[in-house]
Formats: sequence, C-alpha cells, structure tokens
Amino acid sequence: MSHSVMGAPMGVGRLRTAWQAAHEPVPGVSVWTRRLAYAVPLVVLPSSIWQLPAVFDSGLSVGERLYVPMLSVVSELLAFTAIGLVARWGEVFPGWLPGLRGSRVPVRLAVVPAALGATVLTVVFSLLSPITTVMGMTIRGDELPPDAPGQGTGVASVWFHSCYAPLVLWGPLLAVLTVAYWRRRRGGGVSAAAR
Repeated sequence: MSHSVMGAPMGVGRLRTAWQAAHEPVPGVSVWTRRLAYAVPLVVLPSSIWQLPAVFDSGLSVGERLYVPMLSVVSELLAFTAIGLVARWGEVFPGWLPGLRGSRVPVRLAVVPAALGATVLTVVFSLLSPITTVMGMTIRGDELPPDAPGQGTGVASVWFHSCYAPLVLWGPLLAVLTVAYWRRRRGGGVSAAAR
C-alpha cells in the first residue's frame, strides 16, 4: 500500500482534498448561512439512519432490502446539494465536469430546483406530515395502521419521532439558503474571488 509523505494512506489525502473542495465556501457567504447549509444534511441524517435496520426485517424482498439503503443514500445526497448554495461548486462548475469545467453555474439552474425542492419539502415534511401524524392518517388520507412506526407509546415510537422530527426543518432551511443564494448571485454572478 502506498503512503503519502506524512504516513497517511494516499486515499485519505484524496478524500480530504475532495471534502475540502466540496465545502470550500464562496467569499461573501456569512458564517451563519454556511452553518445553515451544513445543517441540512444533518437534519436528514437521523431519518436516514432510522430506516437502515429495516433491511434486516424478515419478509422483505431483495428489492425492498436494496430500496431502503438507497433511499437513505439518495436522501443524504439531495440534502448535500444544499451545500452547493454556499460552496464554490454551486457558482462555478467543478473541474471533473467535462465541457462545463470552470464555467459559471447559471443562477436559474440552481435557484429553480432549489426553490421547487424547498416548496415540496416544506409542504410534505413541515405541513402535511405533522398534521397527518396528529390525525392518525397517511398523507393520502388513509387511516394509519396500528403497527405503523410511531403509532405506539413506547421507546420505539419516541425513537421514530425523534429521528423524523428534524425533517420539518429541511424545506425551510433550503428556502432560506435559496433566497440567500439568489440575492448574492443576482447582482453580477460569481464574485471575482470565486473565479
């Protein structure tokens, strides 16, 4: 196995470089706004982790066993895109994108999907989910079965609600970040320091 000069495996150095590039802030983004962006994947993480033990439930098909972890991964990847609203790669296409490398990200290309996402997430997780949970219904209006997660009164129910409650913040946080991104970019695109 090859090692870097400092004795750490080469893969660790590459991972650190990729991590730093993904989180490199754009000049002019406040610390507070960056913290909000970094919070988005964290508010999604508990629900993503809560789902994982379901993979070991008996009676699941192979497809269902694959679906559960993929849902967690996709949720976290979508949540991670919020960091693009404060990071350099959200204003300038990264070097690994052939044909786009180094060119400016059109403001609408970021703002429109982020605004739509914020709206859908707010409606689903901040409005409908709490209301339907209190009413004992699914989002479609069906009555929740007695064995549905969170229907009991024990530790399992508390654990479920503790893991899913942070999702109410996902849409509103994304909305705040989208507005901040739009305000920062509408005046002239990428700042000179971010080029």
